[in-house]
Amino acid sequence: MAKPIILLLVALSILYTASPANAATTSSPSSSAIDFIEASCSATLYPALCVQSLSRYAVFIQRNRSQLIQTAFSVSLDEAQSTKTIFANKLNGVKPGGMAVVKDCLEQIGDAVDQLRESIEELKNIGQAKGVGQDLEFHISNVQTWTSAALTDLSTCTDAVVAGEALDGGLETSVRARMDGAARVTSNALALFNRFGTEL
Repeated sequence: MAKPIILLLVALSILYTASPANAATTSSPSSSAIDFIEASCSATLYPALCVQSLSRYAVFIQRNRSQLIQTAFSVSLDEAQSTKTIFANKLNGVKPGGMAVVKDCLEQIGDAVDQLRESIEELKNIGQAKGVGQDLEFHISNVQTWTSAALTDLSTCTDAVVAGEALDGGLETSVRARMDGAARVTSNALALFNRFGTEL
């Protein structure tokens, strides 16, 4: 089943490319858009992952910093939600006595999902508060705080699962990889925001 946030981005991309002004870009994104994404991603800790996760939306992003950041946060939210769902559906791999650790971890992933949603809401507020000194700084600070909290929750969950030996080996490896992936795209989104956030 397709992921709702990604579906929204794809739908917006289709609408964008279907307009006469953008007819030339309907088949593939311009090299200019890809170059923009690559250059922007150079500011992140995981540039290859950043390019890979965002380049599929290059037609939607073009060279727009606001679209770049919003897409990065949408990808992060989608990854966190997917990780929570996959983890919750594989509880049969929990070792005896490990359920408490797993429940705490699921709660932390849920918190990360909520915090990323809050960050996305604050991105909208930044656009509305642009040019209004204290209001703008308040919303920027909120994005940074919520996103940093999401990163902390994802990292804490990963550490707890590994340290507690709560999962069977194969499941632990799978879950850890998913959580690491969610944490990395979130780290990238925050880095992009810190670089361009005041320009939304």
